[in-house]
Amino acid sequence: MADDGIFVGGGGPSYGEPRELLLRYANRHGLITGATGTGKTVTLQILAEGFSAAGVPVFVQDVKGDVSGLSQPGEGEGKLHEALTGRATTIGMPDFGYQNYPTVFWDLFGETGHPVRTTVSEMGPLLLSRMMDLTEAQEGVLNILFRVADEQGLALLDLKDLQSMLVWLGDNASEVGRTYGNIASASVGAIQRNLLVLENQGANQFFGEPSLSLSDFIATDEGMGRINVLMSDRLMQSPRLYATFLLWLLSELFEELPEVGNPDKPKMVFFFDEAHLLFKDGSDALTEKVVQVVRLIRSKGVGVYFVTQNPDDVPGDVLAQLGNRIQHALRAYTPRDKKALRQAAETFRPNPDFDTEEAIQNVGTGEAVVSLLEDKGVPAMVSRTLIRPPKSRMGPITDEERAASISASPMAGRYDVAIDRESASEILAKRADEAASEAEDLERKAAEEDEAAKRVKELEAELRKYRAPAGSRSKPGTGSSYSRSSRSPSSPSLGAELAKTVVKQLNSRQGKALVRGILGSLFKGR
Repeated sequence: MADDGIFVGGGGPSYGEPRELLLRYANRHGLITGATGTGKTVTLQILAEGFSAAGVPVFVQDVKGDVSGLSQPGEGEGKLHEALTGRATTIGMPDFGYQNYPTVFWDLFGETGHPVRTTVSEMGPLLLSRMMDLTEAQEGVLNILFRVADEQGLALLDLKDLQSMLVWLGDNASEVGRTYGNIASASVGAIQRNLLVLENQGANQFFGEPSLSLSDFIATDEGMGRINVLMSDRLMQSPRLYATFLLWLLSELFEELPEVGNPDKPKMVFFFDEAHLLFKDGSDALTEKVVQVVRLIRSKGVGVYFVTQNPDDVPGDVLAQLGNRIQHALRAYTPRDKKALRQAAETFRPNPDFDTEEAIQNVGTGEAVVSLLEDKGVPAMVSRTLIRPPKSRMGPITDEERAASISASPMAGRYDVAIDRESASEILAKRADEAASEAEDLERKAAEEDEAAKRVKELEAELRKYRAPAGSRSKPGTGSSYSRSSRSPSSPSLGAELAKTVVKQLNSRQGKALVRGILGSLFKGR
């Protein structure tokens, strides 16, 4: 067995010929297929072990809990032990022994692993549009939203930030539209409805801070590649969120990793279990994006391996990119099954020693029809291969073992507590509160000014009652009752009463203006 390859199993008539996945071609992607119970998960497990031992970080989903056994060594007793050691002897694996591998558990919901988060800004309008299957017009509105948020310093971290910005954009559509183009309320409403669907699937826990640093994924522990296990049993119930997360992760790797061409070994390897869920409910736009990423990410040194039941679960454009293939047994009970079986057989390089289609139907559990890339990247001739036994535990770990692993993880405490710093939602709410407070102050001042104006008018009317008509004043000595001496010294004058009242109104600008007018008319009339 060479140092530059991963021992997959033994082939040939007696299963004694080693079959290896060459590390320098491991970033050419791969496919593991087969009916339920034929050994796909164990094949995924031994490949993950091989990559980790070679110092290559691994990302793998755990749909049924079986992959979690990578964190614990296999059990060296019982019937299973005898079967595994017997297989190791058959395929020429003398150094077989049990060991665990450096494993970190992740969970988008933070229940059975460290939380995985990213921000809305990091996801970006393009991926969000693909995720929500938006129309061109709706995607345009989302791009405007991101542009305005950036210009106004409004951080988009979680879904409530995005929802708050949509409300603001709808309220200010006319003003913003004069700069960036028409913003239809129907488009805003459609985006809000799609966000509601994502929120119902649990996306509110995926978007936020602290966001995942890819350097924590692409890491080694004591020379062994870190195996990142994403607990996906609950995630599988949210297919749109599942597809979005995987696409985001691949896109982030593509954005951040440098071009490496053809490295001696991959920078990282992804295993997508139950791959049909990635494409089943996805839109054409999402599938197109997956095809694009899979095609281009090879140059970044990243290998992608799809695990599913039938090869036709994977779109043809993606299938054409997968060079390393391990086909477990397929059963052909229906016309569709027979067609899928025939197509699967036709994708392999024929072997004159046996019929490939017949072999795919007859291989037993733990056995597969295998074709891996060999020198110059050419697919090897197909061969029946007995898959090597795993060194880690076969089957799930206990809750206590999982808790201990999470507690001792190098990621412990780094992502466990969510951070909710001030962002678009809080800033817009603060602006709204300030605007409401300012409006209340203006209303109160306006009410005070109205009250002052009303009081001044009352005083003007009162003044008119006491103002004598022109020519009615008595001349000196005529004995008129209206004389200066006839007033009581103790009775307050009308002018004094008016002055007291006017002083009370001086706090108002409108009151001051009206008082000046009254005093002017008063002196003018005398």
